[in-house]
Amino acid sequence: MNEPSKFNWTGWLVFGLFLLLWECGSRASPKLQLYIPPVSQIVVALSHLIVSGQVTTHLLTTMRRFLEGYLLAAAIAVTVGVALGYFRFAHSLTEMLIEFLRPMPSVAIIPVAILLLGIGDGMIVAVTVYASTWPILVNTIDGVRHIERTLIDTGRTFGLARRRILWQIVLPAASPYIVTGLRVSLSIALILVTTAEMIAGNKGLGFFILDEERSLQSSNMYAGIILVAALGYVLNRLFVVLQEKAMKWRRGMVAREGL
Repeated sequence: MNEPSKFNWTGWLVFGLFLLLWECGSRASPKLQLYIPPVSQIVVALSHLIVSGQVTTHLLTTMRRFLEGYLLAAAIAVTVGVALGYFRFAHSLTEMLIEFLRPMPSVAIIPVAILLLGIGDGMIVAVTVYASTWPILVNTIDGVRHIERTLIDTGRTFGLARRRILWQIVLPAASPYIVTGLRVSLSIALILVTTAEMIAGNKGLGFFILDEERSLQSSNMYAGIILVAALGYVLNRLFVVLQEKAMKWRRGMVAREGL
């Protein structure tokens, strides 16, 4: 596995080659430029949108909705997941409901959310919470259920209360699974926020992209798409950095166990 701290020269070279081919291919066909502008033209449009502040409000709105939905989903899913993973009977009661709702495309819930919550921030955040909850919930349940019973029995032997067992033994032991679910949900949350903004928003990057497409401003549309992609990339890299720092204790523990 590559170290996250190492710079991926090969990957960035391939990405640069892709952008070069895009630039040359677009400029080689004037008709194509109407639908796929050159990269340089998109970069100029993005720079103008940022400097003028035209896209700043949309970016901040999307970020706020994303953080609200993602953090709320994480809090709910980890709490419920630990409980369902630890209490087997509770999991058996809810397993069929989870397996029925989890595979359903989250976009399909948007009409229901509009019907119940109307058009606004509440609906977008609710849809984001719904979509982001499942990967975290399922991974948390699996993580708790894969914990060696010896650890829990040891905690009971030392007279730890159930709350302390869940907090000091179960949660740390299941943390690799939980972190995996959190990382998967990161991109899902951003996808659902922008999708909901396209369908029923009047602000945000999703709304901006669709509005520019309707106005036949293809350069601005692609600039918005690139901004969403850059936002997703930055969020993922930040998550990886925080994950590396937060999980140092576990790598040290595994290394000591291997001695």
